[in-house]
Amino acid sequence: MDQAEIRARIEVLKQDHRDLDAAIDALAQLPQADMIQLQRFKKRKLRLKDEISMLEDLLIPDIIA
Repeated sequence: MDQAEIRARIEVLKQDHRDLDAAIDALAQLPQADMIQLQRFKKRKLRLKDEISMLEDLLIPDIIA
């Protein structure tokens, strides 16, 4: 992947992360919230955050101190 592809992938993942955040908030507001679905959304959100961090690390050059 080149830097442009990585940046594009990061933007897609960030949008998915925001969408999941909104879905989690909406689901949590329901009186009979499905706790299993809520936990699945939260785990997926964490996986997205980890992938975003990994891709962002690829964009930062290694500096040898």
